[in-house]
Amino acid sequence: MAIDLSGLTTKELEKLKADVEKALTASKARDLRAAKKAAEKAAAQFGFSLTELADESDAGAAPKRKYKKRKVAKDKGIAKYRNPENADQTWTGKGRQPNWFRSAMEKGIDPAALEI
Repeated sequence: MAIDLSGLTTKELEKLKADVEKALTASKARDLRAAKKAAEKAAAQFGFSLTELADESDAGAAPKRKYKKRKVAKDKGIAKYRNPENADQTWTGKGRQPNWFRSAMEKGIDPAALEI
């Protein structure tokens, strides 16, 4: 089924697109109803309802975890450099350089002078 879309205007194409989306939604709803009917019929053959089967499947499932996994704290490492203006600020020498270290380098301070 080939449709020649090249002769349609933008407005006509937009309307066609909207109509196709509506048709898809209706088709999915129709398929869902058919699937539910087929499932109800299959369950009824064994003497069950869908709600009974759904409740049973939850009972037979593995128990859900109640607790989240614990996060393991990462070791911060041993400080290698200390800020001369604020002794509480230290840096291990790994990762991104802190602003105080970078500004000390710009001032011409040797990194060895900041070592602990």
